[in-house]
Amino acid sequence: MSVWTLGINHTTAPLDLRGRFAFAIDQIEPTLRGLRESLARRPEATLLSTCNRTEIYCAGGRSELDHTMEWLAHRGGVSPALLRSHAYTLENDQAARHAFRVASGLDSMVLGEPQILGQMKDAVRAAEDAGAMGTTLHQLFQRSFAVAKEVRTSTEIGAHSISLAAASVRLAGQLFEDLSNIKVLFVGAGEMIDLAATHFAAKNPKAMTVANRTLERGEKLAGRFGAEVMRLADLPSRLHEFDAVISCTASTLPIIGLGAVERAVKLRKHRPMFMVDLAVPRDIEPEVRELSDIYLYTVDDLAHVVQTGKDSRQAAVAQAEVIIDAGVQNFMHWLDQRRSVPLIQQLNAQTDEWRATEIARARKLLARGESVETVLEALSRGLTQKMLHGALAELHAGNADNREATAQTVSRLFLRGNLPQEQKER
Repeated sequence: MSVWTLGINHTTAPLDLRGRFAFAIDQIEPTLRGLRESLARRPEATLLSTCNRTEIYCAGGRSELDHTMEWLAHRGGVSPALLRSHAYTLENDQAARHAFRVASGLDSMVLGEPQILGQMKDAVRAAEDAGAMGTTLHQLFQRSFAVAKEVRTSTEIGAHSISLAAASVRLAGQLFEDLSNIKVLFVGAGEMIDLAATHFAAKNPKAMTVANRTLERGEKLAGRFGAEVMRLADLPSRLHEFDAVISCTASTLPIIGLGAVERAVKLRKHRPMFMVDLAVPRDIEPEVRELSDIYLYTVDDLAHVVQTGKDSRQAAVAQAEVIIDAGVQNFMHWLDQRRSVPLIQQLNAQTDEWRATEIARARKLLARGESVETVLEALSRGLTQKMLHGALAELHAGNADNREATAQTVSRLFLRGNLPQEQKER
C-alpha cells in the first residue's frame, strides 16, 4: 500500500479551473462516497477543498491514482489531459511532506495563514463521516496536525502574515482616502466574510451590511458588528448604495452579474466602487472588471499583496522545513512497519493454530491418565518442533550459499545473544 496525493492549487491552476473543482464542506461526504464506489478496492480517501486548492489524499494502489484523475476530470467537466496538465501527483514521503507543509501554512498563498489547519480538520471529519478514513490516513493527518502545531509554536512562520481579508482592507485604503466615510457590503456569512468584516470594522466605516441567502445566519454575523442585514434577493436593487463589496459564498454560479453592476454604476453617477471576490468559483462575473469606475479583485489578484514581508520570514520557513522533515521520516518509518502487519498476523494465526493443536493433544493425554510431567514434556516438545520445522528444512535445502544465508538468518532469529563470535563480527 502507498499513500498518494492528487491536486491542483493556486500555483498550478487558474482561478476558473479551480472553480470547477471546488466542493463545499457538505459536498465532501457524498463526493468521497462516489469516488470510492467508482474504485474496485475502495481505498482510504480524504478530499480537501479551499479557495486555493482541491486535493485528494488516498491510501491505496498506484493504479487507483490514474482512475481518480479521470474521475475527477469528469466531475469537473474537463478532459483528463487538461486536468493532468495543471495537476500534481505525489507519493509516499513526498505526499506526506506536502500534507505537513499544507497543514503548517507553508504551501498557502498567505504564508503561515492559520485557516488551512481548520479546513483540513473539517475535511478529515467529513471523511470519517463518509466511512473513508482508515488507519493510514488517520495517522497521516494526525501527524500533520502535530507537525503544524510544532511549527507554529517553535517558529515565527505566522508572524505578521497578511490574510486575504486584511489585504482587502489595504487595497480599499489605496482607493478611498478615508475608510470611515464608506459603506461596505459583505455578501455571505462564512469564515472568510467573518474575517473581512472584522478587519473592516476596525476602520470604523460609515455603515456595514451583510447580505446572505439565509437571513438568520446573516443576522448573527451582522449583530456582532452592529451591521444591517438584508436578503440576498435584494442585492441587485441596493448594490448602488455601497462603496465596497466583499463577496464569498458557496454558490456554484456568479450571484453578482454584469447587468446589476452596470445599473449600480449609473445610479452612483460613476463614483468608484471597490469589489473583492474571494469565492471559488467566482461570485462576481469576470466581465465586471472591464467597467469604468469598478475596481474588482479576485483571490489571485491579492497574491502580490499578501506576499509582503514573506522574505523576512524565510528563516522561519527553513526552521519549519526541518520540523517537517523529521515528521516525514517518522511517518515513513511507521508506514514501513505497517507493511509487515499482514505477515505478523499470519505468524500469530499460525502459532495460535499450533498452540491449539498441542493443547488438545495434552488434554487427551491427561484424560488417559498420563502424568502432568509427561504431558508438559510432550507439549513443549511438540511446540518447539513445529516452530523449528520450517527453519530446519531450509537449512537442509538449497546450495551452499543459500544455506549460509539461511544459517545467518536463523541464528539471528533464534539464537540472538548466543550468536557465534564470527557472526557477531559480521
